Amino acid sequence: MHWFIETLSKFNRNTAFIYKGNSVGYDELKLLISRCDGWLKNEKITPGAVVLLQGDYAPYTVAMLLALLENKNIIIPVVTQLTEDVRQKIDLTNAAWLIKMSDAKPIFSELDTNNVDSPLIDRLKKNKCPGLILFSSGSTGKSKAMVHDLNKLLETYRNKSEKKLNILIFMGFDHIGGLDTLFRALSIGGTITIATDRSPRNICSLIEKYKVNILPVTPTFLNLLLLDESYKNYDFSSLKIIGFGAEPMPTFLLKKVRTIFPDIELQQKFGTSETNAIRIKNRAPDSLFFKIDDPHAAYKIVDNELWLKSTSQILGYLDASTPALDEEGWFRTGDLVETADDGSIKIVGRIKGVINVGGEKVLPEEVEALLMGMDEISDALVYGEANPLTGQIVVADIIPARQTKVTDIKKCIRTYCKNKLESYKIPVKVFLVDKLDYGKRMKKRRYK
Repeated sequence: MHWFIETLSKFNRNTAFIYKGNSVGYDELKLLISRCDGWLKNEKITPGAVVLLQGDYAPYTVAMLLALLENKNIIIPVVTQLTEDVRQKIDLTNAAWLIKMSDAKPIFSELDTNNVDSPLIDRLKKNKCPGLILFSSGSTGKSKAMVHDLNKLLETYRNKSEKKLNILIFMGFDHIGGLDTLFRALSIGGTITIATDRSPRNICSLIEKYKVNILPVTPTFLNLLLLDESYKNYDFSSLKIIGFGAEPMPTFLLKKVRTIFPDIELQQKFGTSETNAIRIKNRAPDSLFFKIDDPHAAYKIVDNELWLKSTSQILGYLDASTPALDEEGWFRTGDLVETADDGSIKIVGRIKGVINVGGEKVLPEEVEALLMGMDEISDALVYGEANPLTGQIVVADIIPARQTKVTDIKKCIRTYCKNKLESYKIPVKVFLVDKLDYGKRMKKRRYK
């Protein structure tokens, strides 16, 4: 038995999941894993086979994930139900099986393959290691397929102390942040509250009803939560920690969340799909500066870009034309950082999102954060648009806080930003919109 699954036996008296109003114990989870293992054997899914696992968080889906781990399969967790998206992932990974999960018996489909594995998948098979393939969101370009050695990834969760915490799982089943929450919670015998609806109102309801202790979310969701104001109608007394990550947090939003929830600890989280979660230590409760404090990871800064190296990082991308790591094993995160005198760092933006206005560089996150601090604006998304004279101009999609005209909001923006931003950073075009494109992972699609 794989050590991670064996660890679950220590927590047989604990509740593993709360799902659709029902509690599932660790003893029941072990039975579900055994049942899934039986199905894999009946279907003759052999060790090393590449398996696309289609579903979202649910007891049976997690049990199948762990059964595939035990069977030493290479797993592709997929949430999307779009046939074309699934087909593309199958073609790129040369998956041999598709398993569609439900609350009852899953549906198994054997797929036609060309029997030619990529060198990365072939390496996992030769070493008899389970694998994990994750896809980037594609918000900054073509989606990448990242190949993890699942044994190495799970090593960071070994020998954890038991903690009876109730953690609401928010990030997707196909997202490294969500899987980190899942593996971390299971490794300590914690309870995972599953949200089948990630709207602010439903999240608030689950926190109150099931006494959730930890809520890991994105800054985009926190802003939606504050705008929705559902939290005013629910009891948050059980909530001890709000973890935020996956995208930059605007300083004004951090202060606003801290003001509204003064008794809840706010914890910044950091990591990438390529390296897994990286343990960090914030410089101060109200600061977005942090130090990397992880025995499994190293970092360096090259031309203001953060580079990482971790024991749980990917083997590489399936597309061999795009190397994931340099010759020394360093991963270029694409995150631009600001460094403080004490050596702590702050993520300020993404290299791919930088707007070039006549040779001057503009970080959309910087402009966005300033705009969202205006009383007239509920939310904003800033991006670059091609321009024949300057190369690019700064454009902003705005959700106004109250009914207004675009000419009025544009005038407010110019007045507000005049002494706070260089003139080339102030949006030239402004559009009033009813909603922004947050994407399925509850992050803004910033780069158009």
